[in-house]
Amino acid sequence: MKAIGKTRTEQILRVMYVLSWIAFIGLLVKTGAIMISFSVSLYNPEASHNLYKGLSLHEVREHSFWYYTQVVSLMIVFSGLKAYIFYLVIKALSKVNLTNPFTMDVAILLEKISYVLIGIWAVALMYNAQTEWFAKRQIINLEQWSTDGFFLMAGLVFIISQIFKRGVEIQAENELTV
Repeated sequence: MKAIGKTRTEQILRVMYVLSWIAFIGLLVKTGAIMISFSVSLYNPEASHNLYKGLSLHEVREHSFWYYTQVVSLMIVFSGLKAYIFYLVIKALSKVNLTNPFTMDVAILLEKISYVLIGIWAVALMYNAQTEWFAKRQIINLEQWSTDGFFLMAGLVFIISQIFKRGVEIQAENELTV
């Protein structure tokens, strides 16, 4: 019975590892596409009509190149930080050892993930403040980003990282007593 549970856990972790790679690559492609589209739009203003998957920021670019650069920069940072989270998840999943699951490396990676999630939350708040500012001045109406999930996830992952750190301490104490 225990062997089946262990095998199932290993399978789940392998699937999560593969899905994390897929998400990481997808977010890298998205970030790169936005960066390339932005670069093209620097020399060809018409490119701002379809920056990424139909997103048109041409009105913002026409109003102010500075505002346009701010919006696109926040989009790039937001997408890049999400890709970085999946990179950290991939590193954490590759370091998980089911016979000795509590390691300081994994605990530190989890803590890093929580800090990056806070960063994503802050970028989303800045983007939302900017879109509200644009809407008040009738420059453009952009869709706001959801911020609730990132803050909650950051808190949960931070708590899990602290549990992992405590697990490392308990494992070290047990090894000393043996």
